[in-house]
Amino acid sequence: MDLWKFGLEVFISLLVIIDPPGNAPIFLAIVSDRTQAVRNRLALQAVLVAFGIITLFALAGQFVLSYLGISLAAMQASGGLLLLLVSLQLLTGNSDGTEQPVTNTNVALVPLGTPLLAGPGAIVATIVFVKRVDNLSMAAVLALAIVAVHIVMWIVLRSSTAVVKILKESGVTLIARIAGLLLAAIAVQMVADAVRAFVQAS
Repeated sequence: MDLWKFGLEVFISLLVIIDPPGNAPIFLAIVSDRTQAVRNRLALQAVLVAFGIITLFALAGQFVLSYLGISLAAMQASGGLLLLLVSLQLLTGNSDGTEQPVTNTNVALVPLGTPLLAGPGAIVATIVFVKRVDNLSMAAVLALAIVAVHIVMWIVLRSSTAVVKILKESGVTLIARIAGLLLAAIAVQMVADAVRAFVQAS
């Protein structure tokens, strides 16, 4: 029962932090100019990238951050600044095509895979949960919960791509502007939290 409770706690916590439904409009805004097949592929690639990053930090997160001398607050601030740049592109639009990503894979890596999906919040939560693991059974439950979260994430993003057909170009443009505004707010909040953490640590 304790294992089920731990697994449910991990699943719900990560699901709330990553917030697939909340990220779906932002995902659509970024990939709206692609074909249906490419959007589906980007959804899968972004989820796989996020899963790889979460797994990496689950296995060696504390060691990597300590070795590089990076604080969690610094990671959060950098992620916020990156998201702010993306939000500005969504708000202003890229109608001339000069700022479009060169390859689909790059879009899946940044900003979709990270820091949009596998952001500082999810990374920190994963590291905290790993600290609580004290036996192989808990480790297995943690792994299953992380996999389940990413499966849900993929289902939500993949399903959201069908919305583009209904909304048409004008609807997608509206979503892009709203998503850009929300993403800017998320980015500013991330930077503010990081600054607060820096001040408290000093």
